[in-house]
Amino acid sequence: MGKSRARRFRRTPFASAGPEQHRGGEGGSEEELAAELLEKLQHPSAEVREYACASISKLLQQKHVIPTFLQRDVVRCLGPLLMDHSLAVRETAAGALRNLSACGGFEVCDDMVTKDIMTPLVALLKECSTGLDANQLSPKKCREMNKNYIEDIANEAINLLWNVCECNNTAVHIFNKEGCLEAVLHYMKKFSTNVDLAISVANCLQAVTEDNPDLLSSFNASAQQVLETVMLCPESTMKHVLLRTLIAGTIWNIKDTIPAGSLGSMVNAILKIFSESLAIDAGEMIIHMSEAEKNRLKLTVETEREENMSDVIDSCVLNEDDDMEEIPKGKIKRENDISDLLPSDKWELKEVTALLTAQQTALEIIVNMCCSEDPSDDEWEELSSSDESDLFMENSYNEGSGLLMSPLCLCDEVNSAFLNNLIPKKILEKTAFPNSVALDICMHNPSWKPLIKKLNAVQCRALTCLHSILSVLDVDCLGGASALQSLAQHLSQLVFSKTELPTDTEFLEAITSALRALLQTMASKNISQCMTPEQLLALCEAGIHSSNASVRVNVVSILGISGSVLAKGQDTAETLKMIGKFLLEVAMKESSLVVAGEALDALFDVFADGKEAEKAAVQIKLLAALKEFQPVFKVRMRKEGKGQYSTDQLCVLDNVKMNLRRFIAYLETLGKTPT
Repeated sequence: MGKSRARRFRRTPFASAGPEQHRGGEGGSEEELAAELLEKLQHPSAEVREYACASISKLLQQKHVIPTFLQRDVVRCLGPLLMDHSLAVRETAAGALRNLSACGGFEVCDDMVTKDIMTPLVALLKECSTGLDANQLSPKKCREMNKNYIEDIANEAINLLWNVCECNNTAVHIFNKEGCLEAVLHYMKKFSTNVDLAISVANCLQAVTEDNPDLLSSFNASAQQVLETVMLCPESTMKHVLLRTLIAGTIWNIKDTIPAGSLGSMVNAILKIFSESLAIDAGEMIIHMSEAEKNRLKLTVETEREENMSDVIDSCVLNEDDDMEEIPKGKIKRENDISDLLPSDKWELKEVTALLTAQQTALEIIVNMCCSEDPSDDEWEELSSSDESDLFMENSYNEGSGLLMSPLCLCDEVNSAFLNNLIPKKILEKTAFPNSVALDICMHNPSWKPLIKKLNAVQCRALTCLHSILSVLDVDCLGGASALQSLAQHLSQLVFSKTELPTDTEFLEAITSALRALLQTMASKNISQCMTPEQLLALCEAGIHSSNASVRVNVVSILGISGSVLAKGQDTAETLKMIGKFLLEVAMKESSLVVAGEALDALFDVFADGKEAEKAAVQIKLLAALKEFQPVFKVRMRKEGKGQYSTDQLCVLDNVKMNLRRFIAYLETLGKTPT
C-alpha cells in the first residue's frame, strides 16, 4: 500500500553468563532446591553463599525454573549480595542476576527494576569503578588465581545493566540520573588489557544511547575522546573488530553531539569500520580457525603427555634422594611450560563468533542509518510473528501518510563516504548463502553448530540491508540498470537455486523485502525485470502460507508491482488472470486486514490501465467480485480494526477502503461488467 517502509533494528538484548561460567548443585525437586539455595544465601560462610549463588545462576538458565525462583523473591534475595563483603560472592550474585535478566526476558527485567535492583547495581558499578585501578586483592593472590576480581565483577554487572536498560525505560532513566556513564566509560579504558570487559561496556553503551536524548549532554569532549581512542585501536583480533563496530554504533547514536562540520568525517570513520568488518570472509575464517583448533588440541595432548612423563621422571629422582627438599605439586608445570601464554579454551570459536556478531551488528546499524526514526519501535513489532528474531516487522505506508523513508544523510559528503567504503558491494556479498565447507564443519562439531544460526542471521541482515539501500540510493549510485538486472538474477538464484523453495521465516521475510524494493525501483525506472511470471507466482504461493504477516505483505506487493509492469505489455492477459485470481483470493480469505488491504492495493495497480489488463479483468469478473467483497471489507474494518491495529495502519486501511470504492466506479465507467 504505497512505498515499502524499512524497519529499524533493535539489537538483541540478553547477554547471559553462559553455561560454562557457573556450576551448581543438582537433585531434589525444583521447589525444594530453590528454597534450600535461597536460604543458603544468608549463610555466614562466604563459601556457602558463593556456592548458592553459582548454583542459582546455573539453574536460572533453564526458563521453566525461573517462575519458581521469582515466587520466592529471588531478586531481593540476590540484590544485597552485590555488595557482599566477599568479592567472590559479589561476582556469582551478579552472574546469577545477569542470567535471570537474560533468560527471563522483558517482563522479568521489568520486575527486577520494580524490585529496585538498580540501587545495589549502581552502587556496585561505582565502587568497582573506583577500585578498578587499585585492585583490592594482593598482586600475589591475583596471580595465583589468574583472576582480577574487580574486572570480573564489573563484567557481570555491566552485562546485567545492559540487559535491564535494553528492556526498561526506568532503568535507563536511573542510568542517566545517577551519572553511570562516567563509571561505565572508566571500564572502557581497560580495553587494551581486557577486551571482553570493553565489549560488554560497548554493548551496554549502544543500548543506553539509543533514543536517549537526555544522555547526550553527558558526552563531553572527554567522553568522546574515550570512544574515539577505542574506535581507532589498531588491534586486528576479531574481538577488537567487534569492539570497534559496537563503538561505531554508539557514536552513531550520539551523532547529535557531533559538530555539523565534522559529520562527514564521523560517518566516514563509522562506515570504514563497518567496511573492514564486512570485508572479512566468515566462511574462510571458520575453515581456518577450525584447523587452528585441531592443531592446538593436538599440541595440547602432546604437551600433556610430555608433562606426565616428566612428572614420572621427577618422582623417581625424588624417591632416590630423600634429603632433597620437596617441590610443591604443580610448580614444575607452572614454571617450565608456556600454557599460560597459550590462547584460552575455544578461543578460535570465540574469534569466529565475535566476527559474525560484528558483521550482524554492522548490517543492523546500516539499516538504522538508512531509515527514518519517526515511528516508535512498537509499530514494527505489532505484526511480527518472531519471538527471538532481531528483525522488526516491515510495514507499508501510503505516500500521503507522512511516514516515508528519510535519506541516509542530507549531505553529498556522507553519501560519498557510503559509496567510497564500498558498503553496497560488501552488503551484496553477504547476501550469498554461507560457505558449504564452513557449514559442514559447523554441522559436525557440536560446539560450532550454533554458528550456523549466526551465519544465516548475517545473510538475512544483509538482505534487509539491501532493501534499505535500494530505498535511499538512486539507480546510478547502485551501478545503473545493468547492475540492478544482475542483482535481480542474484536474488532469483537465492530463491530458486535449490530443489525446494525456502520455508525459513526469517529468510523469506528478508529475501521478499529485498525483492520488493528492487522490483519497485526497477519498475519506477522502466527497467525490464528478470524474474519470469512462473517464478513470481511460485514464490508468492510459498510466501502467502507463511505465518509471518510481513512475508505475506511482501509477496502480495511483489505481485502488484510485477503485474502492473506486465499490464503495459502485449499478450500478457493470461498471466494477469492468474495474478488477479491470486490477489482476489488473498483479499477475500486473508486473516490479516493489513495483508488483505495490500492485496486490494495490488489489484488496483495491476488492473488500473492497459488493454491486456482490461481483457483479463473481464475474464476473471473482477468488477463483480470487488462489488461483492466491498461490504465484507467494510464490516471487517469496523469489527476488527479497533484494538488490533495501530492508528497508522487504520489510516492506510481507510485509504484502501476509499480507493476500493473509486476503483469500482472506475471499472464501471469502462463498461467492465460481468459477462
